[in-house]
Amino acid sequence: MAANEKAKAKVEQTKGKVKKVVGGAVGNASLKAEGRAEETKGDLRAAKEKAKDAIKPK
Repeated sequence: MAANEKAKAKVEQTKGKVKKVVGGAVGNASLKAEGRAEETKGDLRAAKEKAKDAIKPK
C-alpha cells in the first residue's frame, strides 16, 4: 500500500509541475495556480509517506 501512495504522490507532483509550467507559458494564472496546488498536494502526500516509513518498526 505504501508504494501505491508514493506513486500517487509522484504522479501528483509531476502533473502539478506540468500544469504550473504550461500555465505560466500561456499566461493562464488559474492553470498555474491549480498546478501549484496539485504539486503541493503531492509534496504533502510524499512527506506523509516518509513520516510513516520513519516510524515504522523494522
